[in-house]
Amino acid sequence: MLIHPWDAPREDAEWQQWLSARDFGQLAVNGLPGEPPFVQPLHFAYDPDAGDAVTHLARPNPLWSALQANPEVTLSVVDDHVFVPGPWQAPPGAPTEHGTPTSFYTAVQLRCTAHIVDEPAAKADLLQRQLGHFQPEGGSARPTVGEEPYGRMLSGIRGIRLEVTAVRAKFKYAAHRPPETQDRIATGLAARGGPGDAAALAHLLRRRRT
Repeated sequence: MLIHPWDAPREDAEWQQWLSARDFGQLAVNGLPGEPPFVQPLHFAYDPDAGDAVTHLARPNPLWSALQANPEVTLSVVDDHVFVPGPWQAPPGAPTEHGTPTSFYTAVQLRCTAHIVDEPAAKADLLQRQLGHFQPEGGSARPTVGEEPYGRMLSGIRGIRLEVTAVRAKFKYAAHRPPETQDRIATGLAARGGPGDAAALAHLLRRRRT
């Protein structure tokens, strides 16, 4: 992922705050020789204090051999994305048809070392951590080895603890454009009001040059 200086986070707190509100992404795992990479959509629970994220997948998932062969993976999260028409991006004084269409988005990529969790009690703890994140109000039985309703299901899954080793983050919202162009883009986003436009507008206004 190319990150221009003007698209980089101003501080770690910027991407950390953004990621704290998101828990669904894609896990990229290097394929075995002669095979393409695996890209697995999944929910995850990220703990910045622990420096890791946890998730689980079904035991029949085909990525396990590749993950065991190379546990270095990337967890990718992308959101707040919109298409920006070319005329909105025209430089000041240039014909609007000379503007270049582009995409706005936020992306955070966690480089991780994956640890497979197979021990039943450890899997139950991992599942409870996920439940605590996604369902803090409770209402479901605690996963416990040998106890209903989930005890017998533990053998059908494998847990994954993703130890975060590096982070790459990008906020692509025209921060390098002149104020006049930024104003035109902001007006366009506000008027269009489509999916993602409000979030993209908020990022643009927050990150614009002063």
